[in-house]
Amino acid sequence: MTVREGSLEAPKRHPIDWKNPDFYDEAKLFAELERTYDICHGCRRCVSLCTAFPKLFDLIDEGGSGEVDGVPKQKYWDVVDQCYLCDMCFMTKCPYVPPHEWNLDFPHLMLRAKAAKFRKGEVRFRDKLLTSTDALGKLAAIPVVAQAVNAMNGVGVARSAMQSVLGVHKDRVLPPFAPKKFRSGARPEASFGVRAGERTPGKVAVFSTCYVNYNEPGIGDDLLALLAHNEIPAVIVEKEACCGMPKLELGDLDQVEKLKNINIPSLVKLAQEGYAILAPVPSCALMFKSELPLMFPDDAEVALVADAMFDPFEYFILRNKDGLLKTDFKKPLGKVSYHIPCHSRVQNLGQKTRETLQLVPDTKVNTVERCAGHDGTWGVKEEYFALSMKIGRPVFKAMASTDPDYISSDCPIAARHIQQGIRDGGTESRAEKAHPLTLMRIAYGI
Repeated sequence: MTVREGSLEAPKRHPIDWKNPDFYDEAKLFAELERTYDICHGCRRCVSLCTAFPKLFDLIDEGGSGEVDGVPKQKYWDVVDQCYLCDMCFMTKCPYVPPHEWNLDFPHLMLRAKAAKFRKGEVRFRDKLLTSTDALGKLAAIPVVAQAVNAMNGVGVARSAMQSVLGVHKDRVLPPFAPKKFRSGARPEASFGVRAGERTPGKVAVFSTCYVNYNEPGIGDDLLALLAHNEIPAVIVEKEACCGMPKLELGDLDQVEKLKNINIPSLVKLAQEGYAILAPVPSCALMFKSELPLMFPDDAEVALVADAMFDPFEYFILRNKDGLLKTDFKKPLGKVSYHIPCHSRVQNLGQKTRETLQLVPDTKVNTVERCAGHDGTWGVKEEYFALSMKIGRPVFKAMASTDPDYISSDCPIAARHIQQGIRDGGTESRAEKAHPLTLMRIAYGI
């Protein structure tokens, strides 16, 4: 449980009333933005979290009255555009979240504003394109296309053109597209029996996520190898679409519902059959555990899937507590600098990845618990790239400080961002970037 500073009560979120016409009413939205901004102005505890709050406070300080009433209403959108919905203000800083009577939920207010903006059609083509992960992945994962896209992503002239046409910053290191999708591989079925524990189902279904499927299928292969080594029967989810997080962050809530309607039937069937569902990207696990249940609070199938959804390392630690996780490690990992992504922190898991890595003998884990500033597509955009690097600077420094053998994060995009930040900051590092699942596979020697 996350306990807020100055409070003994955990944050409580209300359902997102996104199908109510009032949700999109601009006058009512602006009234709530003004109320919230005024409370935030009087508190300012979140000034160091991201760029949304400094932007808000600068607008107020530079206004005619020094209060929120001195900020032109259209400037409210400048704050909305700076928020990338990491949820950390709600979960760790704000003393006024529910059950407090002031009832602040800054991230979900920003979501409401983004949804209103999207519904008015005030969203760039680039943003719609970047959040269409399945469409991009299916196109770019064609072997010849993947090779061409990956080659162009490393050419300065091509990247400058991409920035000019699409608004994708030319200096952002982009993840490669894999010529072979994770979900396209044929895999033998497990021959071992199901061993359920008190805390864990004994069989697993893997929701691969767009990123693993199209960009780094090796992460999915590593997860399957870990499950096989621990004699846990595993299947790949039969039918899968994007979890909906990119579209949620864009404010395209109707598309989130469409994606939910594709994913939930397959997932609920697995949940009913007693599978633990593992998503190797934190944002996807968070989407099913938290955001979809808040968007569809009366949907029993969504609730059932949420109960069955696990972060992989949450599952492994519970498996270890059940006495069913193997600890026959063959290779130490040395020094690991491990970053906890925001979307892992807000799941209230505790530091399960760190706990699992520390099971490996002769392994020292340097844990960095701070936002790295990339957040999905936000740090890719030309107008936010420099800000994302600025937010990440303390993380880059902390990750490199121990001269690690490995740089690792549950969020593979954050890890790539951190690696770029260390390099661009002029720090020489011998560290190899590796996902925590990859590190566990190395440690097992499998």
